[in-house]
Amino acid sequence: MYSLLFKSFFRTKIFLVSLVLLISVGVISILIGKQYLVKQENTIVAAQEFQKESIKNNVEYHNDDLGLLLYYLRFTLIKKPANINAISIGQSDVNPLLQAVTIRALEGQKYDTDFENPSLLMSGNLDLGFVIIYLFPLVLIAMTFNLYSEEKELGTWRILASQTSAKASFLFKKLMVRILFVFAVLVLLLFMASAILQLPLNSNFWAIFLQSVLYLCFWSALCLWMVSLLKSSSFNALALISIWVVLTILIPAMVNNYVINTYQVPEALDAMVEQRDGYHEKWDLEKGATMTGFLEAYPQFAKYPVPEDEFSWIWYYGMQHMGDLTAEDTSKEMMEKVMKRNTVSQNIALFIPTMHAQLSFNSLAGTDMISHLEFLKALGKFHEDLRLGFYTKIFDKEPANVIDWNTHEAKFYTVKRGFSWLYLMLPTLIITLIISFIVRFNLRKL
Repeated sequence: MYSLLFKSFFRTKIFLVSLVLLISVGVISILIGKQYLVKQENTIVAAQEFQKESIKNNVEYHNDDLGLLLYYLRFTLIKKPANINAISIGQSDVNPLLQAVTIRALEGQKYDTDFENPSLLMSGNLDLGFVIIYLFPLVLIAMTFNLYSEEKELGTWRILASQTSAKASFLFKKLMVRILFVFAVLVLLLFMASAILQLPLNSNFWAIFLQSVLYLCFWSALCLWMVSLLKSSSFNALALISIWVVLTILIPAMVNNYVINTYQVPEALDAMVEQRDGYHEKWDLEKGATMTGFLEAYPQFAKYPVPEDEFSWIWYYGMQHMGDLTAEDTSKEMMEKVMKRNTVSQNIALFIPTMHAQLSFNSLAGTDMISHLEFLKALGKFHEDLRLGFYTKIFDKEPANVIDWNTHEAKFYTVKRGFSWLYLMLPTLIITLIISFIVRFNLRKL
């Protein structure tokens, strides 16, 4: 039976169109991911070379004033890219891969990023995750919406029904032929991505693999459920396309609108303005007002004098740090509300397989918002270590040549996040099983 069904399916136009469409778009998405990785690598190399050249040139001109030298020097922290980022680029096309900061106030530098074409950001990247979530269900719909209705409308169903008592089994086998074809293309594309993008076959890759399989199982069950209603081809097509629009576009947009309005996040600009105001107003205050707060945070520097009648670097960098302290509450509030947005979105996504798949892909690829927030936390620690490492030498008025600048190369931050297999797989699996149970009940009508 299966051999005849496969031969019949391979002779249809929908087979050829689907094969060409999925393979061509899938390969293009993998190549776009490869291009994205190459761009990342070029950016990292350029940043490393720039830091070396910048240190070399500035040391040459400001060797006798370390405080002035470090006013200009930038030190780079790079989020170490993983090749699996290319499968689901997520928010990494908006959030910066690296940050180059001075030892001055951090809040004014934390949200610097590259200029990007807003129209390209709006449309997003055609990565493999996008193809799996949006295109594969459409192909499944196109191949399965008329499994029963076509036979009914062509008048062949009565002939088939008279030749077998297992009518539901026939429909199921016919569906399985199409599903196996789609799954074969999915597996092919994922292993092509592994080879072209040089992905390690680690737990994250297999998690994406299994999430993709479960996601297509969900859509297969949904298509079979619609077929089991025994409606006309036009009804099935319209209903399935409407469900696709609701699940992939409408509900995610509604959830996004809900979390944005429920958890209104203060703009990063607010923190930046507060930091600058907190710094600039110190010029008009007595130096003691600045130093009190600075020395409370870093009492180890209390031994350094702060002359009232002349400029000193300890006072200047104290002002810079007090600017960050002024913006600290706003910055924390913003981080907390972004975390709440993400938590609410993840909880809602447990009931929406399309959203759950998208968020899972981004999380497993390390391109979600949580990964970026963790990078910003690491940037804060990196910035503080830089400041405390240089402050003593600046306040002791040592020359720049006492520092081994070769050790101050661009540093890498590695994303370290685990995941729960249960949380990842269970929601989609439960929904798929529920739909399958309903399908089995409906097919009894045959």
